[in-house]
Amino acid sequence: LLHSGQHSWLAGIKTLLLNVSRAVTRDILITFSPTTGPSRLNATEEGKAGKIHLPREIFQSLSSQTVSVVVTVLNIQQLGVFKEVNQTAQVLDNTVVGITVGESSISGLRDPVQLTFAHRQLPHGVTPQCVFWDPSKGPGGGWRSSGCVTQPGDKGTVCSCDHLTFFTLLLSPALDSSTAKALMAVATAGCGVALAFSIFTIAFCLFIRCRFRFEETVRINLGLHVNLVGSLLLLNLAFLLNSGLSGRTHPGTCRVLGGLTHYCLLCCFTWTALEGCQLYLLFVKVLGIYIHHYLAKLCLVGWGFPILMVGVAGGIGSYGEYSIQNMDYQVIAHLCWITSEHLLVHYITNCGYFGLIFLFNMAVFGVVTQKSCSLQGTGAVQGHRNPWKVALVAAGLFCLLGATWALAFLTYGISSAPMLYLFTILNSLQGIFIFIWLVVLYYPKTKETTGSLSYITRHDKTTTASQ
Repeated sequence: LLHSGQHSWLAGIKTLLLNVSRAVTRDILITFSPTTGPSRLNATEEGKAGKIHLPREIFQSLSSQTVSVVVTVLNIQQLGVFKEVNQTAQVLDNTVVGITVGESSISGLRDPVQLTFAHRQLPHGVTPQCVFWDPSKGPGGGWRSSGCVTQPGDKGTVCSCDHLTFFTLLLSPALDSSTAKALMAVATAGCGVALAFSIFTIAFCLFIRCRFRFEETVRINLGLHVNLVGSLLLLNLAFLLNSGLSGRTHPGTCRVLGGLTHYCLLCCFTWTALEGCQLYLLFVKVLGIYIHHYLAKLCLVGWGFPILMVGVAGGIGSYGEYSIQNMDYQVIAHLCWITSEHLLVHYITNCGYFGLIFLFNMAVFGVVTQKSCSLQGTGAVQGHRNPWKVALVAAGLFCLLGATWALAFLTYGISSAPMLYLFTILNSLQGIFIFIWLVVLYYPKTKETTGSLSYITRHDKTTTASQ
């Protein structure tokens, strides 16, 4: 036993070394705890420590007559090891248990190794999961659950694994069954409604673009809106197909469906960014700039750039079946999405990508709002605008620039169930909001100039702007 007082770097390591004969006729039982480390079964009081059950199969398969069994208990908080990049789950008691028998790697056991992690009642809203450390996962290693079966209990969780390595019990944030099912029902119903209103919105934009005369700037804006709503339509359709077909599809089909859903989401984010860029050009930069085939080039970026990201993610095998579980470790739903082994892809392509877009769009929104208010104060804006219409314009722009997606950053884990409902409802109804906004602001009225913000008319050194 390595005592923590000998060296400071050994403070979080406790090890038990046993010499075991190949001819062992019974299983070996060992106890372990974060404080006392590993020991033989009779050395620790029953119920206050974890247990390790090593089957006879392990020793009967070895060639040498006597082998060394090494059981190591690590306090990873003191050692600063076994930390996965962007890890959201907590390690139970910061304890990792390593088991080695002999010098060879042992895997594929018919009679699994059993580790019982003792604990009190787990906190509300977490799911225990037995995992092992895989050095080949990601840039610096990570936790995997393949080959391990989790059996939760009131006083402990049993992990049955078919190999030997470093094990621990992860406590992952999870939803209770009623909340998860309710969110899935709200999302499914909302996506169905949004799908219908997205079709109405595209038809409305195409109708007024062909029926009425608008200047080129407004026609480009309408084209932008059509593409954004089109990406929302495809995203809602992909989600409905995903929730309806996943769990009953071939793994290859599930990978394709997961990549398609990811592509639609990235297209939605990209068109949101292009809406912000257009707003920046109209109100902040310079108006009246002519770019040959401008809308066609925007379409090339909006629909083409996500293909590159999905191609890279698919090339490393990121797509597959993703399970949503509740606190009782029961699967609520299956989705074809980015697998749990490639969460880094999700953080980079979804969270990171949208985070940059949202920061830029909110900066543009702030500048445009400030400039619009200053022009109204100086009387540069022609016509009278009702307060409700100004508020509707601001709310519509806020939605158009992706503010509802930003609520996802406030739904970390399950810390805010109301925020999860709010995020699900607002994003499901985004198509309805955009439809109402476009109908109110773009449909021509007698003796009134139409635009999604306003027409700002100035003379000599001034220009005309419209959102």
